[in-house]
Amino acid sequence: MEQGNAHDGARPAYAPVFPRSAATARVPEQARAAGHPRLPERTHGEHTHGEPPVPRAVRRHSVRGQILDALRTALVDGDLEPGQVYSAPALGARFGVSATPVREAMQQLAAEGAVEVVPNRGFRVSERGPRELAELAQVRALIEVPVMLDLARTIPAHRWSALRPLADATVAAAAVGDLAAYAESDRAFHRAVLALSGNGQLVAVAEELHRRAQWPPVSGPATRRADLLADASEHTALLDALAARDLAVVRALVGEHFTGARS
Repeated sequence: MEQGNAHDGARPAYAPVFPRSAATARVPEQARAAGHPRLPERTHGEHTHGEPPVPRAVRRHSVRGQILDALRTALVDGDLEPGQVYSAPALGARFGVSATPVREAMQQLAAEGAVEVVPNRGFRVSERGPRELAELAQVRALIEVPVMLDLARTIPAHRWSALRPLADATVAAAAVGDLAAYAESDRAFHRAVLALSGNGQLVAVAEELHRRAQWPPVSGPATRRADLLADASEHTALLDALAARDLAVVRALVGEHFTGARS
């Protein structure tokens, strides 16, 4: 069990991150919306550093899922910093839950490569250099380019029209520079395209690679928004090329999307 880390005693390092973030605010609201009893999730011996516990549903899988979503948002937004170590008890205190669902969520993130387990301390947020990001982009291209070319030959145009709202969602998120919303909508778009292949294993592998490529985020809000808008416009153009069965444009767009984009 983690015994804390360099961040545990420094409340200011956490205070701006979780208590008032949109992701954190959604946790109790989602639990209430599910209609579960409003009971606190607590573990004997843990404390909240003087903060009153937030009522929490007792169904652990629900709490764990909500915490996992919130942690993923914090990773994409950069609230959890690459290279830093965070303990489950400290993060649990910020979420108003016990360390147990946080630890379970962090174990899932470790399996996805987003964090690394640090024995007796907690979890270190993974750092990805340019080379690793380039390697991920290359592998994603090797998987997705031939699949999309095959889909362009076989899927009728009207099927691509149904994916237009997903492409539009990436544009809307990019326009406001919302990294977390863009990351989610970007994965949804790629997942929907690949799902037309009917290969569930391919979709799952591509989804995992996609998640790995989405953090750490690009630095600087101006650069971030420009990159997101460029990526989002490629989604729209790709749908047009797929519907038109223009294989040359599909190949060029998908190749550019992976070599020049972070999503």
